[in-house]
Amino acid sequence: MEAVVAFSVPSLHITAAPETPTPLRKSMFFRTEVGSPISMVLGSNSKSKLFTALSPSPLTEPSNPPEPETESREEKFDWYSQWYPVMPICDLDKRRPHGKRVMGIDVVVWWDRNEGAWQVFDDACPHRLAPLSEGRIDQWGRLQCVYHGWCFNGSGECKFIPQAPPDGPPFHTFKRSCVAAYPSTVQNDILWFWPSTDPQYKDIITRKRPPYMPEIDDPSFTKLMGNRDIPYGYEVLIENLMDPAHVPYAHYGIMRTQKPKEKADREGGRPLELLIEKFDVNGFTADQGWSKSKFMPPSIFYAYANPDKPASSAETQKSSAQKKFALIFVCIPVSPGKSRLIWCFPRNFGLWMDKIVPRWIFHVGQNLILDSDLYLLHVEEHKLMDVGPDNWAKACFVPTKSDALVVGFRKWLRKYAGGQVDWRGKYSGALPPTPPREQLMDRYWSHVVNCSSCNYAYKSLNAVEVVLQIISVASIGIVATMKQGAVSAVTRNSMVVLALISFALSRWLAHFIHKTFRYHDYDHAFR
Repeated sequence: MEAVVAFSVPSLHITAAPETPTPLRKSMFFRTEVGSPISMVLGSNSKSKLFTALSPSPLTEPSNPPEPETESREEKFDWYSQWYPVMPICDLDKRRPHGKRVMGIDVVVWWDRNEGAWQVFDDACPHRLAPLSEGRIDQWGRLQCVYHGWCFNGSGECKFIPQAPPDGPPFHTFKRSCVAAYPSTVQNDILWFWPSTDPQYKDIITRKRPPYMPEIDDPSFTKLMGNRDIPYGYEVLIENLMDPAHVPYAHYGIMRTQKPKEKADREGGRPLELLIEKFDVNGFTADQGWSKSKFMPPSIFYAYANPDKPASSAETQKSSAQKKFALIFVCIPVSPGKSRLIWCFPRNFGLWMDKIVPRWIFHVGQNLILDSDLYLLHVEEHKLMDVGPDNWAKACFVPTKSDALVVGFRKWLRKYAGGQVDWRGKYSGALPPTPPREQLMDRYWSHVVNCSSCNYAYKSLNAVEVVLQIISVASIGIVATMKQGAVSAVTRNSMVVLALISFALSRWLAHFIHKTFRYHDYDHAFR
């Protein structure tokens, strides 16, 4: 059983911008050939199309985009003066602490019922550095370390040390007894934290907020989210999401694409169009015809319907006036070779579907999408590491304009952000070794345990499987103990049929559970 979230819009034809000998300044214009968007389907085996994402188009030159002359070369992106997303709050359990890693920092997330807020602490007890994420929330609503029972309030202050004599020195009031607390906030139903415990950032939320995506908070839009830990790094994750040209090939058979009338190959790849409007230390924006997109560093790649483009026909005008959508990808740097993705596809139509279809059903198809190019990207990252991040432009031949956003992202990294994530010396620079394929593409630890809906479905379906096995065994047992002639042949045969059906269903369900929640390979050679 696989679910679908699809995207589709009309074909797009844009007149190419004329060449000009004058230098580019406030924006970068790329001439290209006429092309059409790619329709993206997050899932499979469904006839319904919900909306279409437009594909960005290519660069004019195989080299990097020209640098805007108005941009100061001294302006740099500070990786540690930004808000970072941690998790969607729908996947955080208020009854227990959660351990997460962001920017190489191990944090514990827990619900402080006394303050009515999510707290983000350093995931180490000041006593002996045991992980607080393995602890519990005690009956007074404090975070308790289960190694020796030290308890902390929402500000990180130690409130109780069981080993300290009540008539002795108040060790719990000492500064060294406190846990480092990070500024945190909830915005767009996502928990964010500021990666510094310096007191000067305690009220940073009053001076700077996380990037805002209005569709997520709009009650007229759906806003189902998902999250998954990814076995390749932040840079490769973002550039893959910015690259629509790979969709008909890497996701063939699971993502529906609009086929051209005259296709050069089975999958229907084609030239794509792009107009980059702004490029600076704060990221870049792109006009993709019927949609616009933004890269808001460090984490957000955000595509949304273009309100400035008129529809090409009366029917399309009527449809586009009513239907709006957005594609929101939240990319989190975890450590070298590891990242985390939060996705959300708000739309103001088909709201009924999200109300009656469980969230985990949508995640079936969305996880298959991620799996279908996961191994490719993991290996690609290792090859890129071998040549070094400074040599990306030399190692990668990108002569067509379809790599516009990818080249733009690599240019942004090089010009403003040091060429790669600043881990501040936490790591040697080497990537984790490649594990066996089944471990690399594991869904359970990378998604299911971190998703409230999939975790519940996994446990429930396993319980159903056990019940079916019990019914099967019990039915055979009853038949075996029946005395000859005690019951009719019809009854005996019915019990045997029930046993066989229950056994067959339990085997099918076990296969479905494994494929859906554990491991599902994708063989490109036979697609």
